[in-house]
Amino acid sequence: MIEANTDKKWLPLYEALASEVRLEMIRLLSSESMNVKQLAAALKLSSAIVTMHVKKLEKAGLVATKMVRKEGGTHKMCSLAVHDIHIELPFQTTSSYKCHEVTIPIGHYTEFEIHPTCGLATPERVIGQFDDPRYFYTPERVNAGILWLGHGYLEYKVPNYLLPSQKIIAIEISLELGSEAPGYNENWPSDIFFQLNDSELGIWTSPGDFGEERGRFSPSWWGDPVNQYGLLKVLRVDETGSWIDGQKISEVSLQQLNVNQHVWSFRLGVKEEAQHVGGLTLFGKGFGNYSRDISFRTYYE
Repeated sequence: MIEANTDKKWLPLYEALASEVRLEMIRLLSSESMNVKQLAAALKLSSAIVTMHVKKLEKAGLVATKMVRKEGGTHKMCSLAVHDIHIELPFQTTSSYKCHEVTIPIGHYTEFEIHPTCGLATPERVIGQFDDPRYFYTPERVNAGILWLGHGYLEYKVPNYLLPSQKIIAIEISLELGSEAPGYNENWPSDIFFQLNDSELGIWTSPGDFGEERGRFSPSWWGDPVNQYGLLKVLRVDETGSWIDGQKISEVSLQQLNVNQHVWSFRLGVKEEAQHVGGLTLFGKGFGNYSRDISFRTYYE
């Protein structure tokens, strides 16, 4: 995972992506590692030109190379260094406001409806048995660092510590999540819904359940052919509507959420009647690529 922003130090990344040839190279390397000669043949270009493009992709952190002994010779093998890029754009509308943050571990849900495939685990061990929703009631669930479900929902209670005199400008919820496939499947779309205070904010379609490479924080005992990491998503609600990573998902705004109550209810899940019923995996402390709780930020004045 590359976490970039609008700082000029990321110009090599954006320059590397601004090429049809290099984008095609990334597509080819997403399937298998290749040497320069193989890439040149696939692209119908000279090895010298391909080498130049590889250097740009290496400088951007998108491609890794290593020398490998193969078929009686030494080959420079190229492979993708990352499978995801997150670009954070500045939010000028909230930069000047005060912010209050509450973090909630993923196992601290207060209500749920779970249907297999499902399960949960702490950073030390699996809780109970896979595909048995009863274990979502066990007290050890509060220590969960990963949990998953085929369809259903999880609900969290979020304390609102703002005073009546403080005006809410925006709410941002950030979390790492993905689909849930048996084992894993990088192409496994799932329509994940988000709801705050009984108002549905919208749907984000997760592209897959990622497991081809290990998560940055996956425990050593966590197996390989299973979900390893998700995508970091930022859900935002303000006076103009609801957004995910800067893309509008609905017209539901702060005015419709009854944000003055002392406790908010946040629900997320996958409906059985959704177009893509691909499940939900939620990553918390000790798992995934971020090892973080669910973050609720409230901007106010």
